Formats: sequence, C-alpha cells, structure tokens
Amino acid sequence: MQRRTARKLAAGAIALTAALSLSACGSGFSGSGSGSGSDSASGGLTSSDKALSVLIGSSGDAETSAVKTAAAAWSKSSGTKATVQAANNLDQQLAQGFAAGKPADVFYVSTSSLAGYASNGSLLAYGDQLEDKGDFYPTLTKSFTLDDKLYCAPKDFSTLALFINTADWKAAGLTDADVPTTWDQLATVAGKLTQDGRVGLATSPQVERLGAFMAQAGGALTNSDQTKATVDSAANVQALDYVKGLLQKGSMKFSSDLGESWGGDAFGKNKAAMTIEGNWLTGAMQSSYPSVDYKVVALPEGPKGAGTLQFTNCWGIAKDSPNQKAALSFVEKMTSTDQQLAFAKAFGVMPSVESAASTWKQEYPQDAAFLDQASSAQGLPTKSGTADVIADLDSKLGALKTTDVKALLEGVQKNMTAALKG
Repeated sequence: MQRRTARKLAAGAIALTAALSLSACGSGFSGSGSGSGSDSASGGLTSSDKALSVLIGSSGDAETSAVKTAAAAWSKSSGTKATVQAANNLDQQLAQGFAAGKPADVFYVSTSSLAGYASNGSLLAYGDQLEDKGDFYPTLTKSFTLDDKLYCAPKDFSTLALFINTADWKAAGLTDADVPTTWDQLATVAGKLTQDGRVGLATSPQVERLGAFMAQAGGALTNSDQTKATVDSAANVQALDYVKGLLQKGSMKFSSDLGESWGGDAFGKNKAAMTIEGNWLTGAMQSSYPSVDYKVVALPEGPKGAGTLQFTNCWGIAKDSPNQKAALSFVEKMTSTDQQLAFAKAFGVMPSVESAASTWKQEYPQDAAFLDQASSAQGLPTKSGTADVIADLDSKLGALKTTDVKALLEGVQKNMTAALKG
C-alpha cells in the first residue's frame, strides 16, 4: 500500500455538518415567506436586474476563490453580476438577512438547517425546475426533500470510509488480503493492530460515525420518509452492541478517551491505527500530518450488507429573492459536471452528480472508496427537532462501553417519536 497524495480540506460546511449535531434546525427563523418569491406552482420565478448575492460557508481561501472565479465566469456568460461573500457565521448571517427581509439570493444550506428554513417559508422549493435533476445521486436529493418537495440542489457530498495507517498495518504482519470486508474481519484486524500503546480502531463517539454500523445492520434512526422513529430497532441494538464489544475488548476506543476531539487527530497522531472518517480528513492529513502513510478503503459490510453515512449541503434560494430566475441559472452552473470537477480540483470536494463520477475517480483513484459507497449511503434525519435528539444521543454515546444499549435506544426512541410529531 502506497502513501497517497492527499488533497485540500473538503468544504468546511460539510465537515462541520459531519462533525457536529447542530441544534438550530428546530428553532426556525423569522423569514416572512410572503415576499415576491414564488414557486413553480404559483406562476414561475421572479426576475430582477439587481446583482445576485451569494453567501457561502467557506472552508478557506481555496474554496472562496474557486466560488468567486466560477461566479465571475457565470456573470460573464449570463450578463448578471454576482457577488460572493464568505460568511463568518453562516446561520447567524442568514437569520439576520431573513429577519430584515433582505436575505442573500443564494446560500449554502446544511441538512440539519433545511427543515427550519423550509418550515417558516424562507426557502424556495425550486428542485423540480432543475434541468438535470436526475443527475444528482438519489440519496442526496432525498436529504433535501421535505413533504415531497425537493427544495435545493445538492452542492457536493462526503461519505465515511476506513482509514488505515499502512506502517502499522505492515508492522502487524497484515497484507492487502487482510483488508476487512466484514464485521468479524474488522474485529480481528483491530485486535492485531492494538499494540505498542496504540489502539486498533478509534472514532468519535457520535451517531454521525457509529450510525454507519447501524446502516450496515439494516437500521436507521427513522423510516425512509421520516414519519416513524426506529431508533430502538433490533438492527440498531445489534450495531451498537457490536461497537460496545470492541470497546470492551480494548481494540477500539473513542477519540475522547484518547484525549482527542475527533478520530482524525487520534489517527494522525498515531494513537490509533485505523479510524472511520469522511473525505475531509484527507486534507487534514496533508496539512497537519503529512508524514503519515495511509490508505482509504470502503467500510466493512455488516449483517445486512454495505452501509455508510453521507454528509452534504445544498444551494438554497431565498423565497423572498427578487432574482429567482438568475439564482436558478447560477445554481445550475455551480452544480454542472464540469464546474463540480473544477471545485473538486480546487478544494477537494466530491461531486454530487453521477455524470462526474467516472472522471473524478480517474483523477483521484486513492479516494475512490468514498464515491464507491454512494449507493449504500444514508443521511441522518432532517425534520425539525430531530437535530436536538441526535445531539442528546451523541452526549450519551461516550459512555457506550458501560451502557445498556437497549435501554439507551429506548429512551432516545421516545424523544425521536416526539420530535417527528412536531
């Protein structure tokens, strides 16, 4: 296994969504929802000669520069000026814009923020008007669909995969033939890699990571249309019992038990030989741990097959925007195949359109495992109030090693059921 060439840190908003369970979703904002905006069912999009304003949650200079360059190219071809601003606090600045009745025309929206913005009428549900709607991965459009309405176009996305320290792997006498493809094999190699004061596997104590095991067992926190809580399902109990077993054997530890805030640092500092993280870790490895050799592989399959989690943002359009027609044109350009491949090169994101998959994997073969798992990826619940329930679950998972899994999930089940009822 060779040392890979890592790319720049993936979009900060995606990393933030993946790393944290945000609680703003259920609170909503004070957008009027009654301005000049209208959806396709009420007579088409509004049009204005005003410049298009774009507000993004940027991961850094590379992303900001890339979006500004793309916006300038769109402006030149469309004849409409576009101004791009990188927010210091995206949710706060969006809330202020909605409250004042002067929101940005186009902006990033996370899955955890979608329901709050949609429920108070802040968002234009423009998804069905996208010319290439069918090109987006179905699991991504599902994440931005509420009440059968696709609100916005997925910007890009990440999935979880298994990172392996190749030096530790070799030192443990393991070869490519030992790369785990099942839970049993993962347990075996985690045990063999636990040596010299290093644990075999570490990850953050969050459902945003451990939920991958739930997916592999055939579980999820809700049913597919988010109308029923399924937190305490037998599949989810099986998944967390498996993780609990690894913790009790000592072949797995949470990053917090290793004195680190997330699995990426535990892995980069060689406190763990393997971790489960998203493709944003590749950039962190390049910038913070460039001497560490590693390989990325698909997560092992569980009792019900392959499964991973996905994290994504979309391009939102304000319901009160006077520039909806131009905004839609802008979004279609930003999510086009060529433009998404340009963004991938500029700041390391993974395209949300299937038409870019082949080229992306050819250009970044070392990261193919992330994209290969797209069809088995599932998102976390997005309905109002569910983010708070997820945050509460996260707060309890750190003690999983000594917790009664069934009792834990039964308690969360009650909270999730209440959240879904509104």
